[in-house]
Amino acid sequence: MPNVTRRIGLSLGADICWPGCYEEIVRRLHLTVPVGGDQVSFDVERVSVEPFNLRQPVKYDVVLDRLTHWFQTSREWIKKAVVMDDLYVLNNPWALQSMEKHTTYAAMMALGIKVPETWMLPPKSYDWDALPDAKPTLQRYARMFDLTRVGEQLGYPLFMKPYDGGAWVGVTKIDSPDELRAAYEDSGRRVMHLQRAVYPFDLFVRAIGIGPQVHCVKYDPDAPLHARYVVAFNFVNSEEWRELTDICLTINSFFGWEFNSCESLRKDGEFFPIDFANACPDFQVTSLHFHFPTLVKNMVRWSLFCAAHQRKMRKNLDWEPFFAIARQQDLPYREKLRQYAAIANARMETDKFNEFCATHLAHLDEVTWDFFGTPRAKELVQQKVTALFPGHEVEKFTEHYWGLLQFWRKCERERLDTAAPAGLAAVPTPIRGAEVGTQPLKSKGKKA
Repeated sequence: MPNVTRRIGLSLGADICWPGCYEEIVRRLHLTVPVGGDQVSFDVERVSVEPFNLRQPVKYDVVLDRLTHWFQTSREWIKKAVVMDDLYVLNNPWALQSMEKHTTYAAMMALGIKVPETWMLPPKSYDWDALPDAKPTLQRYARMFDLTRVGEQLGYPLFMKPYDGGAWVGVTKIDSPDELRAAYEDSGRRVMHLQRAVYPFDLFVRAIGIGPQVHCVKYDPDAPLHARYVVAFNFVNSEEWRELTDICLTINSFFGWEFNSCESLRKDGEFFPIDFANACPDFQVTSLHFHFPTLVKNMVRWSLFCAAHQRKMRKNLDWEPFFAIARQQDLPYREKLRQYAAIANARMETDKFNEFCATHLAHLDEVTWDFFGTPRAKELVQQKVTALFPGHEVEKFTEHYWGLLQFWRKCERERLDTAAPAGLAAVPTPIRGAEVGTQPLKSKGKKA
């Protein structure tokens, strides 16, 4: 049979650890798969930044993008490649560029998902030189408003946060009218949301979706940056896990995001999504630690599947099927979520993906387990730690993260040894146990 190479491009910024691990694992798989009469192998290459002719063909079948949300040159190259060369890219670059948090809140509210009550506020101030028409516009049409009354209608506590952006920038928890006025004064030229707090909550979960795979992680926003992703087991039951998974799949499919994280808070037994426009989420060992190998493995699976089958980019987001379900007022909330997720699974070809993994990637678990015990894996951890921490903390934090990866290997070994019978692909199952009670290390150095 003919030999065909599918090329996967990594469009990277400051990424160090995950691309190195991804490249090593793909190489160690020694993968050749039969597809449509061809024997398909895979090549991974890092995408360069340089001038490009708009008519110049793109050599990649799939690009894993880490730059579109902030780096214009790479974003425009990717947009050109999708339109002219039928490139498949994670994630949809137009959705990344235009669907800020405000749109995601409104869209998910329209689908009936339990987003907390949210208001938008006009900016406190303007750059009159940059916006010469702003002053006459506001003089004619702006209406005075009572900020205190808005706060009372929402109810305290609440959060003020930018309508776009991420990484907790500009987010303020507000407990009183005085704090509300002060936060608004400090907001400057930003367009801000006011959102009712889900308080008190008893659980914060980040559901991280890569294609049809969703990995749920307990999250502690008050911990140091390197300890916010908690090592915890059994923090949700099977129905809660299904609900969080359905929400994540719905959001990701709705916006064409195949690598995105969805944050939800649990209060009185209900989950309330609070932040889910996170396409291109954190993918670093220094924050994900124990969870890092699983997410690298999930990325390997999804990208190889997309490349092998030359999966076609859905350029039109096509929201109407979701809204058709939303209009059915007699459908209970969970049934709507299940039907939304069914659309997502159909669009992501989940059954075909699962068959591909079972047939061709049954050895991925063992390859990944083995790799994260190698000197090369530890070297990549140390490189990332060196880039983030002051010199006197590099050794301490390298050993800290390496220890968490070895704990993952211990848990993974137990899972694999008790998984499916010989000849069948291992199916991931929840790891039984209690929350790990280690105290997080503290750093006084650079942001981790």
